[in-house]
Amino acid sequence: MFKKILIANRGEIAVRIARACREMGIVSAAVYSDADRAALHVRLADEAHAIGPAPSRESYLRIDKLMDIARRAGCDAMHPGYGFLAENPELARACAANHITYIGPSPEAMERLGSKTAARQLAARAGVPMVPGVQDPVEHLQDAGRIARELGFPVLLKAVAGGGGKGMRLVTAAAEMPAAWRDASSEALNAFGDARVYLERYLERPRHIEIQIFGDTHGHIVYLGERECSVQRRHQKVIEESPSPVVTPELRRAMGEAAVKLAREAGYTNAGTAEFLVDTARNFYFLEANTRLQVEHPVTEMVTGFDLVTLQIRVSAGEALPFVQGDVAVSGHAIECRLYAEDPENNFFPSPGTILSLHTPSGPGIRLDDGVYEGFKVPTEYDPLLGKLIAWGRDRAEAIARLERALGEYAVTGIKTNAALFRSILRDPEFIRGEISTRWLDERLPHLRASSKNAAGRDPGAEDAALLAALLHHLGTNGASRARAGSVEPESRWKREARREQVDRSQ
Repeated sequence: MFKKILIANRGEIAVRIARACREMGIVSAAVYSDADRAALHVRLADEAHAIGPAPSRESYLRIDKLMDIARRAGCDAMHPGYGFLAENPELARACAANHITYIGPSPEAMERLGSKTAARQLAARAGVPMVPGVQDPVEHLQDAGRIARELGFPVLLKAVAGGGGKGMRLVTAAAEMPAAWRDASSEALNAFGDARVYLERYLERPRHIEIQIFGDTHGHIVYLGERECSVQRRHQKVIEESPSPVVTPELRRAMGEAAVKLAREAGYTNAGTAEFLVDTARNFYFLEANTRLQVEHPVTEMVTGFDLVTLQIRVSAGEALPFVQGDVAVSGHAIECRLYAEDPENNFFPSPGTILSLHTPSGPGIRLDDGVYEGFKVPTEYDPLLGKLIAWGRDRAEAIARLERALGEYAVTGIKTNAALFRSILRDPEFIRGEISTRWLDERLPHLRASSKNAAGRDPGAEDAALLAALLHHLGTNGASRARAGSVEPESRWKREARREQVDRSQ
């Protein structure tokens, strides 16, 4: 097993990996930019190393700096988390060149599945159904227009190296193509350093369902059920759940076997995800693959009982998966929402700043994966994800009820969050019935914003929780001030009695 792992990331995923290392008895080494000097992942890791200025291109995206730190710190493995360099095969190659184990797939497998067009080519060879479209990058605007006419509008322009909805544009008519081409290419270049795009037909009201796969170096590949990821805003997932409300055991098996077939064709190992679109007739089409751990991996952990990060580390160390496909069983239902420092009432504008008070939920079935704390300054340089709140229940209704209750307890002052919007979503009759698609949230958003307020224009539950957090912060601050001033609170009777009993027992 590894002795020390460098965590090549930040925020809640770096915290998640550091905790896994601690449980396994492995030393964790964090990296931090100037903006993250006081971040939670820095505090929780066993050691931390400065990596550069705040801009990610000068810090977290610098392979040379990561390798230099890993060598100097004596790390024998590196975990990339998700985002940043997590799907960059050059990082995996640099690790191999420096005799450091990369916790993830091989660079060759990443190239076969990480590129959207290469993955489509591989899926075609494997006989996995795909959304109609092209399998190669489209080089010229004129070609894009011609292909779109052949496919039939509407079509999607998508970044070859894309993800998270970046470099993606919906085109409903030929006249929209020039602007969409320019915007998609420019956004793809800025986000991924690769301006190439390709086209596929746009499906009306599909569901976005992904299959978690896992492979070891001994030839075993399994699938761990599905995640429903259809609640999205501008192609960015905001709520994920497992299992999907519409996936039958037969469909789950068919999609899972297709995902495993794709992974086997690519020679894939470690954690990965095959993403599919499912139409209203429950036909499924391969969309793309993610060659890393997903943001939404906790919902799979909650319903299967497997620790995916620990499995990643063990498989990378050469161990075989400790179970086979027949051992995988889904128990109950889990739902996750992504808590962002943003203002839904102001077009989801980021809300950086100092967290003045923070009250986090707990109770049966509740899990919070976050990377912040009271007093932490949310930086402007990175994605404003604060954390993920996950609820498990014996069925979907109980999971929804628990998540809504937990969101009512979650309160932050000093910044704005999207927590109230999630409570509105969870109460929505269409969501409760599972009648969702990838465009559902964008279309439903005006109604959800209105329903999140009462006649006085506020959400009583969210406001009560915020007041509670502010009160606790105030009491804590005043208590600390009194302690500094030397004042002493009167001793309560139960404390005196307990102390007397302790003295009597010692005699």
